[in-house]
Amino acid sequence: MQVKRLKDADRRWLIKTGSASLVLSLTACQSVLDIGETAGDAKSGATYLTSIRSEHGLPPLHSDPTLERAALQQAGYMARSGRMEHTTGWGKDFASRMKDNGIDGAAAENIAHGGMEPAELFTRWMNSSGHRRNMLDPRFSRFGLAYAREAKDTHKRYWALVLGR
Repeated sequence: MQVKRLKDADRRWLIKTGSASLVLSLTACQSVLDIGETAGDAKSGATYLTSIRSEHGLPPLHSDPTLERAALQQAGYMARSGRMEHTTGWGKDFASRMKDNGIDGAAAENIAHGGMEPAELFTRWMNSSGHRRNMLDPRFSRFGLAYAREAKDTHKRYWALVLGR
């Protein structure tokens, strides 16, 4: 079997055309993946989480910009994809996303989707054993809460709460 080597000019042409194709495909995807409003919601999150945790003899959680950024990324991903899940379409699971955001140690994530405001959101999470366990985990001292609205239905939000040490 003989391997054919590319000339330098051929290699440069492949790199240029490949790069141009990638830019065009990303540009095309961006218009399809528009989302509505996105926001961190640490203020309301702190209010509800402080109340929930104090009722169970736990100290309050403090808002953290790194965790909020991670929550905002996940909320935005879910709004763009139209799917509520912890893994992104690029195969990034929760642990990988936390590592990419520089979050070390124990962490957890609650997600939700719907037209609810924070009061209903936290009530639903408290009525779900896994979500409740995350919010009442004594190892956690920080949190980030964010949402992203669907572009096509601005009444619906994708929520993400990231908890960490």
